[in-house]
Formats: sequence, structure tokens, C-alpha cells
Amino acid sequence: MAPKENVMRIWDSFITDRDRKIFSAAGMGQKAGFGSNLALIIIDVTYAFTGEGDPIEESVKRYPMSCGTEAWVGVKHNQQLLEAARRTGIPVFYTLTEYRTDKADVGGWAGKQAQAAHPSMIEGSKGALIVEDLTPAAGELVISKKKPSAFFGTPIVSYLVERKIDTVIITGCTTSGCVRSSVVDAFSLNYKVIVPEECCFDRGQASHALNLFDMHQKYADVIPTAEVIAQLGKRPSARQAAA
Repeated sequence: MAPKENVMRIWDSFITDRDRKIFSAAGMGQKAGFGSNLALIIIDVTYAFTGEGDPIEESVKRYPMSCGTEAWVGVKHNQQLLEAARRTGIPVFYTLTEYRTDKADVGGWAGKQAQAAHPSMIEGSKGALIVEDLTPAAGELVISKKKPSAFFGTPIVSYLVERKIDTVIITGCTTSGCVRSSVVDAFSLNYKVIVPEECCFDRGQASHALNLFDMHQKYADVIPTAEVIAQLGKRPSARQAAA
């Protein structure tokens, strides 16, 4: 693990001194850095997972899988990152989780989550839509998925290969679920993985912080969103690169 930074990280209050020493002794938490060709993948920022701005205790009454006001803090950070990605011209992908009206494709979720097939998760419902603040632009791909990872049973790798992508910036929700699954799969496929800390959110505070810590130790560079935006700002735009 890299030397402890002076800046507080969201996981600092959850991690014991014992754990810091163990991860440090194992040499984990090094920064892998950015590669040459980047893509942004925004995971499941739909109304089913964000709600509509109410505190989580109220939000779950209409959207049982939602993350409350923390989600909308994450949306604002994603807006800033998305604007920077578009300025630079890197490919942008979105995923959403949606199920058929007959719920035949819910699969294993039904055994673990009583609300997995809630009406807000059905294709065509408002809950299955990407939030208006992050409306995909022309040329940005939206990929429907049924499982946690953006890479499981979807064509996303084929699009990344086509664009010669070596680094994926992964954001969205939930940190401990679909984001983490996508990060592990991307890492397993030998992509460099960047996770902008403030662009992720979860319904559980502890699971959010601890999963960010664990991903940072093993699979991704979990860094401030401002640092990611600064990196994008250093890269030539697609128009400049083509000149």
C-alpha cells in the first residue's frame, strides 16, 4: 500500500491500524495509473437506484433499491466528469439493469432480494431510465444488463476492443455491488481501472467506504474525481488528435 496520504479518504474511519499495517506489508494499494486510451463506464445510474432526491428512508418507499440523497451527490460529480469526458472525446458507455414484464429474466436475484423484480426495475418504467442529468448523447452507448457486472453477458468488451481501450473509468452504483463487480471483471481482463471516489454511491455507508478501500488495494486506482478530471484535461481532445 502506498504511504498514507494526508488527505482524509472516505474509508479512513473504518480501517484499523492493524489492517493498514497488513495491507502495507503486502505491498497493496499501489497506483497503476492511466493508460493511453480511456473510456468512461457509468454503471446503473437510473431512477430505480437514485430515487428522485428524497432521503433514503423515504426514497425506498417508492424505489426500494434506491440510495437516497447520497445518490444525487454522486450524480452531480458524474455530471462534471461526463462533461470533461465529452470535451476530451473519450468513449462513454452507460449500463442499466432492467427486467422483462413477465420477470422471466430476474434469475438468481429473486432468491436474494425480495424487491429485485419491483415494478421500478421493469423495462420501460421510469425506474429503468438513466437519470435526466446524465442523458446519453449521440454516439454514447447504453447497455442493458441482468447481472451485477457490466462485462457479464454484454457486448461491452467488443466495443472496447474496437476502440483499442486500455483504461476504463468506472463510476455509478452501487459501490459494493455492480461497480465492484464491474471493476473486478475489468481488472481480470487486464484493463487499467480508475474509480473516481465521489462518482460512486451505495445504500450502505460502511459497505460503500470499505469496498472503495478494498478496490483501491487490489483492483483499481480509487482517486478523487477532481484528479480524474485533471488527467482528462491534460489529454488532447479527439478533434486535436485528428488534426
